[in-house]
Amino acid sequence: MQKSDIEKLIAELFDAERAVRRTHASLLDQNHGALVASIATAVDQAFALANSDRSELQLRLTRAAELLSDLEGPQTVDLLIRILGCDEPEPRHAAGEALQEHAYDRFKEVALGVERALERMKPGDPALSELPYLLAEVQEPGVLKLLGRFLTHPDPDSVAAAVEALVEYGDPASVSMLAPLTKDTRTVQLEDETGEEGRITIGELASEARDLLRQMAGPASPGGKPKGR
Repeated sequence: MQKSDIEKLIAELFDAERAVRRTHASLLDQNHGALVASIATAVDQAFALANSDRSELQLRLTRAAELLSDLEGPQTVDLLIRILGCDEPEPRHAAGEALQEHAYDRFKEVALGVERALERMKPGDPALSELPYLLAEVQEPGVLKLLGRFLTHPDPDSVAAAVEALVEYGDPASVSMLAPLTKDTRTVQLEDETGEEGRITIGELASEARDLLRQMAGPASPGGKPKGR
């Protein structure tokens, strides 16, 4: 490929980005209720591609998350949490970034969405092990209560994520929240800072977390992060 051909492609890329930004802005000028409803339909259609076209699924869900980042309301939060449960990293990252920004600006709106998600999500949904870390970044009094809900969830990976999130949050008051888990024999797959994987019981994880919180060791991780983080 000649230099002139490469330069032409770069120019086309810039043109395409301008078109995306114009379309994004035009959509935000529409009625937001109708827009969110249409995005919900688009998200449904994207997830329907899970077994046939993963690249198209990623593209659609990532762009939907980008649009939702500029909107608000309960359905917006529900849709972002749904995208957070996607198996693909790109849309999950976009949804997580958007949810965190929403949580900084409108924590109650996101907190209510998390509570709804806890009621409807089945064990194994990737969002269950992502949300605790997201919440731990937001310094709001309601965070501990929400993380407590994850500690009692039947999904062991979400429990492990909540344990580690409590350490990241760093409030010594949460030590007592972990006491009921110290005898929990369920195991989870973790990976340490070097990427090495291993299994640990919830009880061991909770005990290490309690020690770290007592020592006020900051955001140290009690044994690593769940696989996939």
